[in-house]
Amino acid sequence: MEQGRAREQARPPYASVASATTPASVRVPEQARGEQARGEHTHSEPPAPRPAVQRHSVRGQILDALRAALVDGQLVPGQVYSAPALGARFGVSATPVREAMQQLAIEGAVEVVPNRGFRVSQRGPRELAELAEVRALIEVPVMLRLARTVPPAHWCALRPLAEATVAAAAVGDRASYAESDRAFHGAVLALCGNEQLVMVADDLHRRSQWPLGNTPAGRRADLLADAAEHTALLDALIAQDLNVVQALVREHFTGAES
Repeated sequence: MEQGRAREQARPPYASVASATTPASVRVPEQARGEQARGEHTHSEPPAPRPAVQRHSVRGQILDALRAALVDGQLVPGQVYSAPALGARFGVSATPVREAMQQLAIEGAVEVVPNRGFRVSQRGPRELAELAEVRALIEVPVMLRLARTVPPAHWCALRPLAEATVAAAAVGDRASYAESDRAFHGAVLALCGNEQLVMVADDLHRRSQWPLGNTPAGRRADLLADAAEHTALLDALIAQDLNVVQALVREHFTGAES
């Protein structure tokens, strides 16, 4: 871990994260470094107003990119990353990176290291098992209730979401799989009409997707098996086979604990 700072400076894979997840507009310094541009106008030419949404858009894009880097292991558990260094890799100033990292700190993905940056949190198997248990307590009863009340046509509409998890798993894209996985579960739970439940479940789901410390990211075979459970569950829901639905739902969360 004491080599984290040196490795931070030498990790080239971040270039692919920036290009794959961050639009070109984020990489324009003038759009991301408003603090440098302020004060460069004359009295005869007042500055054009800078829409607040632009700043939030950059921060949101960086947050998405950092979350993807967490999921696929490019942000290594236990290592410290500084906002200026990450900003240089993304082609933006340190400010939106720092703001995004603060959000990740609230979520528990990183911890603030004074005068250094942010350390990626290290988690063990017990934490992952606890998250799976809590998710099961919330999602399993809801899914079983929905299986008894939701018409098959509503389940058919979720087919593209299930297929998206299969497509991401097939190419081993863990970051894309994480997003499509949460989208599928969120769409299923949304049918219950409880927005608070959906938000709580999504937060738990996101936390469960961060890799454990000192372990490689999930294998493609594991992603494929998980995605296959989505399509099998959807088939059982459409067929209104409650016994199969119950078995698949419980297996889905039991497998998440292992």
